[in-house]
Amino acid sequence: MILIAEAGSTKTDWLLLDENAQVLLETQTLGINPSVFDIAVLEKRIKDNSTLFSVKENITQIEFFGAGCGTEQPRKALKELLQRLFQNAEVAVFEDTYAAALAVTTQPGIVCILGTGSNSCYFDGNQIHLKFPSLGYTLMDEASGNYFGKRLIRDYFYEIMPEELRVNFSKSFNLDPDEIKHNLYKKENPNAYLASFAAFIYAQEENNYFKHLITEGINEFIEKRILCYAEADKLPIHFVGSIAHYSRSIISDSLKAYNLRLGNIIQRPIDGLINHYCNKK
Repeated sequence: MILIAEAGSTKTDWLLLDENAQVLLETQTLGINPSVFDIAVLEKRIKDNSTLFSVKENITQIEFFGAGCGTEQPRKALKELLQRLFQNAEVAVFEDTYAAALAVTTQPGIVCILGTGSNSCYFDGNQIHLKFPSLGYTLMDEASGNYFGKRLIRDYFYEIMPEELRVNFSKSFNLDPDEIKHNLYKKENPNAYLASFAAFIYAQEENNYFKHLITEGINEFIEKRILCYAEADKLPIHFVGSIAHYSRSIISDSLKAYNLRLGNIIQRPIDGLINHYCNKK
């Protein structure tokens, strides 16, 4: 049996497939990001899913695709953990952009992630090629959930957000400054905490403030994470993730403004991965 995982900082989707790539089990855990969480936290999150852990002896192969797995040290630490927990399995760990590419296309293209975090790569049809390493939510992650969360919080406190939205925003979240700072600087997973505020955008009626906010973020992402690839003006631009899913129309308009071509958009990479593994059989 092969276990497939597609992981972000907020959640991880797990699929157990038989030898014919038929889904035997589909489940979730909290996020498994080795660049954000201590290994002990990741171990507990996996073990806490009793359904997943109950079949560990039957798993012979694990292919893990995850945020925070783009550099050697966290990738190695996670592989060692998985190997220890699933001792009968051969383990391979890849970064999440590879899962995104396999999920949206079989042909060359630019593949982008817009979820809790953000990233991009050039996919040549077989392998991914990254222009830059991902340095995470404090330095990069343009147009991601945590990017928009930060913008909303700042706009609220600077009183840039329209007054009616400020009232609704304050009713939707605990905006006590000490609470915000505690979550950002004392608790684990501050990027997912910030991303939780982005849901406010899509829970409200569309308006000029939100459209401007999202458009600014998407344009910044295009300029920094898409135009950096020489192939961008020749190939479709694909997206995965919830932010991309809910911002489809703005992404489409923004790409047209840069004379770029929109490809596929899917919300959950794991859905595309199911098709990928089925097609391999």
